[in-house]
Amino acid sequence: MHTSPTGDAPSLVVAIPTFKRPERLAQLLPLVGAQLSELCAEGLVSRGGIVVVDNDSAGSGQSAVEPSFSGIPTRYAIETTKGIPAVRNRAMDESKDFRLLSFIDDDELPRAEWLRSLVLTWKEHGRPTAVMGRVVSIFAPDVDPWVTHSGLFQRPERPTGTEISVAATGNLLLDLDQVRASGVRFDESIGLAGGSDTHFSMTLMRTGARMVWCNESVTEDTVEIDRQTRAWALKRAYSHGNVSAGVHVKLEPNRVRRAVLRAKGVAGGVARIVVGILRAAFGLVSRSQRHHARGLRLAYRGAGMIAGSLGRSYAAYAGAHAAPVSA
Repeated sequence: MHTSPTGDAPSLVVAIPTFKRPERLAQLLPLVGAQLSELCAEGLVSRGGIVVVDNDSAGSGQSAVEPSFSGIPTRYAIETTKGIPAVRNRAMDESKDFRLLSFIDDDELPRAEWLRSLVLTWKEHGRPTAVMGRVVSIFAPDVDPWVTHSGLFQRPERPTGTEISVAATGNLLLDLDQVRASGVRFDESIGLAGGSDTHFSMTLMRTGARMVWCNESVTEDTVEIDRQTRAWALKRAYSHGNVSAGVHVKLEPNRVRRAVLRAKGVAGGVARIVVGILRAAFGLVSRSQRHHARGLRLAYRGAGMIAGSLGRSYAAYAGAHAAPVSA
């Protein structure tokens, strides 16, 4: 157990997976260091650390990393295996001398009380295996209203302490002692496909882990311009459907029940396509961007569900790792 001598204040490391975003990393690191330093000064955590794991073999993120931020030691590592699951596993391996680990993405910025809220929720709600906070998407002022009307970037809010069954890693605190005891790791066979955090958290739940929500912990995701498009939003909807159906099928060990899940996934996908197309058509006739956007979102989610149910994964991160084209 990596806690203080009294067993009350745990050690805490913040892990930042990164890939070719040195400018954003440079913005994020001082803010993480400042919040960690405050928690250490208050005695809420016994000691803090930062680990940056770069999935760019050229080490593009290293220029943004200093030995410490606000006195918090910072470690930089390169993970050459492509894909976010390998990066997350490497982050956990690099954090072996810490009790708690908080993941934050390199395209996010934390609001005040982000880290404190995660730790307090962990302490006050029975020290669960995981605590998940909120991520709020920030758009350019001239974003296409259709994109925001789609609802794809709106995350739900819940009362703090609410138990959840699945978690994303954009704003997530893990009790590493419990995770290590469970033997659960991120599935690196997922590679550049999406859903490794869904698979990880659902696998944790099957070991008896508890995961709770923290509504006060908030990070801001400034959506990149090339993602503020209808095409990208629909790809995201497809990916969500693909993951939601595919992970359930993958985790089911029984062949008969797995076949039932596949059939339900396909049927559910077909139903969503039909309803989605009808709603999108209504949106066109009524000139409602909300109905049109949400109808197409539902239809694309249904298509993703069908593919996921049939074992076809969507390489959501393949574009980011594609080799640049020479002029």
